[in-house]
Amino acid sequence: MFFLEKKQSVDYVLLTAIAMLLLIGLVMVYSSSSVWSDYKFDDSTFYLKRQALFAFLGIIGIYLTLKIPYYQWLNYSVSIYVICFILLIVVLIPGIGMVRGGAQSWIGVGAFSIQPSEFMKIGMIMLFAAILPKLQREIQHFTKGFLPILLLLVIPFGLIMLQPDLGTGVVYVATGMLMLFIAGARVSHFAALASIGVIAFIGLIISAPYRINRIKAFLNPWEDPLGDGFQIIQSLYAVGPGGLMGLGFGNSMQKYFYLPEPQTDFIFAVIAEELGLIGGTFVLGLFLIVIWRGVLVALNTQELSASLLAFGITAMITIQVMINISVVIGLIPVTGITLPLLSYGGSSLTITLLSLGILLNISRYAKIT
Repeated sequence: MFFLEKKQSVDYVLLTAIAMLLLIGLVMVYSSSSVWSDYKFDDSTFYLKRQALFAFLGIIGIYLTLKIPYYQWLNYSVSIYVICFILLIVVLIPGIGMVRGGAQSWIGVGAFSIQPSEFMKIGMIMLFAAILPKLQREIQHFTKGFLPILLLLVIPFGLIMLQPDLGTGVVYVATGMLMLFIAGARVSHFAALASIGVIAFIGLIISAPYRINRIKAFLNPWEDPLGDGFQIIQSLYAVGPGGLMGLGFGNSMQKYFYLPEPQTDFIFAVIAEELGLIGGTFVLGLFLIVIWRGVLVALNTQELSASLLAFGITAMITIQVMINISVVIGLIPVTGITLPLLSYGGSSLTITLLSLGILLNISRYAKIT
């Protein structure tokens, strides 16, 4: 396997954007959660301290991934994928998997918990980056190459949907499909799957009444303003009054028990309320820098596995940002997707930082001007 000669340093533009988003995330987790955590735990810094611990673990992850060449991670991609797959099965076992918000998606580890579906996303990306370059001819054939690889994507997706967690499942499948497309799969194969995918997606929505209610709430949140439409309405109430400059740091009104758990999926609503259009645009600008540099790394890395790995990580971040922001501003129904690096959540933050650490490692092998 060919490897490009390593540079002496990482992409500092990418690293700076990541660091700034992480810092903003810690500050805004405190601001958005202080009222709720003080009421619930008698400690206004409860969520901040836990998020800081997860951030510290993620920074250690970045350090390790910078020390270990990306291709060594790919050498163990099958084992990583299998472990993540086993965790997806374990979380479904009654008594082991923890239920939150109607989804059995967490496994308790002492005072903390892990979300296997978050680990599965990076496990799939690593596996696809490792095997797709070796199957460039086979992937052109539906039964010989495309279908077996598709099963590696679809079977874990089925386990994620048994939890159920449609939001994470969508990010997982969309990332995998984009990697298959970049690796050379035929457009006709995707076209054949499109109709099946639409039918399956409709079936997933119909099979769970709460998903239908979310769609109804999205179309007309005022029909049930105290029920399914509550989050969307309160999110818009936060984004709208922020105006150009915002109400000022710590001055959000929606965090006073109007917006449920504002430190998680709807943290951008609090950012827009407190920091206004300028603050929200600045945050989005930082995400655009991360995405831009990630694409540059993928395009300027000569080794195909590294390129696919960089693209997969960048695609995963991009999809999550697009879905989360779209939910907050009312463009799509509520999905339960966190905003990378900003939302409170141990597994999400740690895995995101670990993934970005791998992307930074690949940047050391890319010729980026």
